Amino acid sequence: MNELSTHSGGAAAGRTGPAGAGRAMKTVLDGGWSPPAMIRSSLTYRSAAYLAVTFGFGLAWFIGLVVGLSLSTALLIIWVGLPMLATLMVAWRFGAMLERTLARLAFGAEIPSPYRPLPPGRNPFSKLRSMATDPATWKDLLYLGLLFPISIVEFVVSIAVWASSGGLLILPFIVAFQEGVEVRFGPVSYWAGNPLEALPMTVVGAVLAVMAMYVTRVMAIGHMLYARFLLGPSASQAENLRLRKRTEHLQASRARGVDAAEFERRRIERDLHDGAQQRLLAVAMDIGRARAKLDDDPDGARALIEQAHSGTKEAISELRDLARGIYPAILTDRGLDPALSGLAARAPVPVEVEVDLPERPPAAVESIAYFIVAESLANIAKYARATRATVRVARDDAWVVVEVTDNGVGGAVAHPGGGLAGLADRAATIDGLLIVDSPPGGPTIVRADLPCTW
Repeated sequence: MNELSTHSGGAAAGRTGPAGAGRAMKTVLDGGWSPPAMIRSSLTYRSAAYLAVTFGFGLAWFIGLVVGLSLSTALLIIWVGLPMLATLMVAWRFGAMLERTLARLAFGAEIPSPYRPLPPGRNPFSKLRSMATDPATWKDLLYLGLLFPISIVEFVVSIAVWASSGGLLILPFIVAFQEGVEVRFGPVSYWAGNPLEALPMTVVGAVLAVMAMYVTRVMAIGHMLYARFLLGPSASQAENLRLRKRTEHLQASRARGVDAAEFERRRIERDLHDGAQQRLLAVAMDIGRARAKLDDDPDGARALIEQAHSGTKEAISELRDLARGIYPAILTDRGLDPALSGLAARAPVPVEVEVDLPERPPAAVESIAYFIVAESLANIAKYARATRATVRVARDDAWVVVEVTDNGVGGAVAHPGGGLAGLADRAATIDGLLIVDSPPGGPTIVRADLPCTW
């Protein structure tokens, strides 16, 4: 693994919850509701722009759908009406996709696509039939059909509150060029004959402007709920989508786990063949030569036996290291804290170890955590040019968090087939996640989130 010194950038994967409209709704709701926050937040102005754009879209789609559906339905008595209706159906599905895109641009609302998969092949008739039998297609039509009357209400309310507040805010300037202005609030009226007398209305306009911001935000929330209800998947579809994504994720994790296990098998096979096996073969040859010289050349035989003894110790040392690389005995006997302390003691740079676990996690979690730390410390020693490192292992709800930090040169990046990618593959075998944060110049943080059932 040489990513720590030869590459720049970083790779990251994180623990994430369900994405989509729910997260976007949280963004809208948590955008700050105090008057100063409402004034500062760009969400307020994005809400106003969103409502204005949807009014234009609603008008365009209302005209298009009324004309298109009327014309195509009337022409169904001849063959022309059917392709017109099919074209219109494709168009309104495309319009619904644009609405999802608009919601994402305005609020970050990832409304999942509710459509059923289209049949494979290039047959347009089978695809059109699948669209026509998909309930989501008709929910799109309902959304676009109701968009105009709903957006009219939103637009009228927006114009009323914003125009009223804006008119009152600039009332002193208006009065300066007129003899006087009468402001009516239902049965109550106020006469402003000069700019000074209009100043109280400016204060009222400022209050109305803040109220307009609240009204705009609330209407945006309502419109988001409406779009989420009709343009998003139903509860059963959302659950099926979640399960499908979960299955795909588990399949990918299983494949990465198989690849990681195969890589380890080949590494062990290579290390045995090139290391301990060659040394043991040399020991056997030395012993055979010593036995042949035992009677005629005792001194030469003694030297060969000494050489064989040295080779045996080296082979034992290599086998011990290999066994430690498979699963260290100290990890089995004493747990993660002593095993990581042993790694830190053998590291060429000072390493601070902190393990805060209420109890021992499962063996698979311990093993993966150990090897992530071991590989990270090996990287630090070889490539990071660091002067110190920190290893932290702690519990975070149902996760074991392993974090290795160094003050080296940074620039670590995970490439397919590289060492850091191998650590990610190890974590993926138990559905864990790996984060690498390593900007050029450091520091480098390697973090693994490993699920654990306590």
